[in-house]
Amino acid sequence: MATVTREHKTQTKTAPAPAAPAKVQPVAPIKPISLGESAVSKVAELLKSEEQTGYFLRIAVQPGGCSGLRYALYFDDQGLEGDVVAPYDSFEVRVDRMSAPYLQDAKLEWMDGLEQSGFTINNPNAKGSCACGDSFH
Repeated sequence: MATVTREHKTQTKTAPAPAAPAKVQPVAPIKPISLGESAVSKVAELLKSEEQTGYFLRIAVQPGGCSGLRYALYFDDQGLEGDVVAPYDSFEVRVDRMSAPYLQDAKLEWMDGLEQSGFTINNPNAKGSCACGDSFH
């Protein structure tokens, strides 16, 4: 009868060094949405009143509203991977890569009148909107 001997070897594995956090690189400057003069002035005024440095205007398209999609406009200081950046004189507009196609050729305006006051978006990509005008599809 033959005897089988097995030799057991222990291997020590070293864990790889943690990767450095990736720096968020915006996509080349293009303008998926343009801002009218009134919107540029109002955004610059609002950013100045915030007294924060490093903030930009983020415009996004999010699920919601009675027509399925809604716009979100807010000041942000955190860039996202793949952001589309539109530089203006005193600030930037950033659009995330998922929202950019919805906002291609759209225009943001500031309205200040008796019947309406606030930002409006004229979007040729919107096939329709709800009666209140807060969402689109």
